Amino acid sequence: MLLSLALLPVTGVCILLATASQLLQRAPKASAFFGYPLSLAADGDDEAALTSEHRPIPDGVSQDEASDDNDNDSDSAHGNVIQRNDGNTQRGKNARITPNNAEKQQQHRQRTVLVTGVGMAKGLTLARAFYQCGHRVVGADVENHGIPCSGRFSRSLSRFYTLAKPNGGGRPGQEKYIRSLVDIIEAEDVDLWVSCSGVSSAAEDAEAKQVIEARHGGGGGGGAGATLGCKCIQFDVATTMELHEKDTFMRAGKRLGLPVPETHNVTSHEQALEVLKRGGGGGNNDNNNRSFILKTVGVDDTHRGNMTLLPLPSWAETERYVARLPITKANPWIVQQFIPGGQEYCTHALVVRNEVRCFTACPSAELLMHYEALGPDSALYRAMLDFTRQYVARNSAEDGVGEMTGHLSFDFMVEDVAVSAEKYERRLYAIECNPRAHTAAVLFAQHGPAMQAMVEAYISAIDQAHRVSPPGGSASSKAVDALPVSPSEGTLSRYWLAHDLVELVLQPLIRLVGLGNLDAGRELVNGFVKLLEHVLTWKEGTFAVWDPMPAFWLYHVYWPLTILFAWWNGVRWSRVNVSTTKMFLC
Repeated sequence: MLLSLALLPVTGVCILLATASQLLQRAPKASAFFGYPLSLAADGDDEAALTSEHRPIPDGVSQDEASDDNDNDSDSAHGNVIQRNDGNTQRGKNARITPNNAEKQQQHRQRTVLVTGVGMAKGLTLARAFYQCGHRVVGADVENHGIPCSGRFSRSLSRFYTLAKPNGGGRPGQEKYIRSLVDIIEAEDVDLWVSCSGVSSAAEDAEAKQVIEARHGGGGGGGAGATLGCKCIQFDVATTMELHEKDTFMRAGKRLGLPVPETHNVTSHEQALEVLKRGGGGGNNDNNNRSFILKTVGVDDTHRGNMTLLPLPSWAETERYVARLPITKANPWIVQQFIPGGQEYCTHALVVRNEVRCFTACPSAELLMHYEALGPDSALYRAMLDFTRQYVARNSAEDGVGEMTGHLSFDFMVEDVAVSAEKYERRLYAIECNPRAHTAAVLFAQHGPAMQAMVEAYISAIDQAHRVSPPGGSASSKAVDALPVSPSEGTLSRYWLAHDLVELVLQPLIRLVGLGNLDAGRELVNGFVKLLEHVLTWKEGTFAVWDPMPAFWLYHVYWPLTILFAWWNGVRWSRVNVSTTKMFLC
């Protein structure tokens, strides 16, 4: 808390600089938004034209009437208690339809979208995008230790709900979490649920999707057996769990004939040592001098960043190292081939009915806090997109899988291999998969055609019955040739101010002043220059000029309270990811 107060003037100055930079980067021009003309539409996502006071107004609705709608809705924002909508109330602030614009409103109907995980940057980004494209957005998230999440204060939300913690009591906790989602969908008459939740609720979100879509039918209504008119951006249980665990994903990749590194499941120290001793025998590489790394199958903050290459120089060292790892039948690990080269990439994709509708890729790291989009013309971008499409096509073709709709994110390693004395070949390997939204979704947070196309791709999940194939062929055949929606050209890279302040400025300063490390002085100067570059030419991942409260709350309330809670309860931690609100425990 004291650190937050001490850094308040610094963050204030940085935010002022970032705001000025965003305003200077605007290029005002006439545009149209969901069929409605706007006087201003800039390239940034911080448009004043799309705040609650400046939403598009349909033909036949006066400015006074629209203002009345805004005033009436403001009282219901950020409610925690579920209240069923009045059946006579129009959804959204501009729901009136006149004869002059009935056809336009039918084509661009305002939907009610539930976004879970709005406390994280990815969920907040999507919530803001739906709002800026004229839809009504309901937000929800789990709030640990009773600390309000930053996303609940976003102007993009018409209402916020606190979800029950999914893993806080075994099966009863899971059922309570799923029930809370269903209750929100019923109460708010939700058309589309976009799941942006974290790793801890992967199974529960998948189960909730099956419960919700099993009851998919016409309109809401109460009662335990009521039908739900809601579609879900979330994979089913079988697909989610296969992709969620490292070992099952590796087996799936091998089964589908996709490039994945050689991987072995181990449940004892003896098994791990045996794999290392024979150099990964049974693989398709005759070189037994390859290196391997050991990874936990489940979530383990303590060993997450351990990239020790095995075997070690001596076999005795290797035995001692492996013996210290908690490898058991209840806590299985994998021995995975190490891909040399150190070039790591990550992707974020939206899949709707077996089609990759949105896609982006960027360089990655073990703790990724800087996002720089690869362009669609990049060979690596196209290779990773092709892998994603191949996985979806081959997996959905298997018996019992059916249509896939959800978020799909892969981590890749790239290896440069000499195929001759003068020629190198780049090989791509998928090393992990996350069946959920990736933080790389923040690269879509730049208002313009790309954001609108992304939102339309999400909304297309609702319109299954009225889907029209493009001219000249089926939708699926056209989708293979056409590139999916990607961040627009010139998209600003993303950073998080608090992370950069600590990593680039505060840590070198402590080493310089507190430890007398003179080399840290050079790091401090370089770090300050890099921070200034990010503030002036990149975009803060959470902050938006038109919606500043989430960033302020995240840095000056949420994280100080979370760290204070950990200190008070003796919880040991090593680092935090400010974008996902993840605290890595020791």
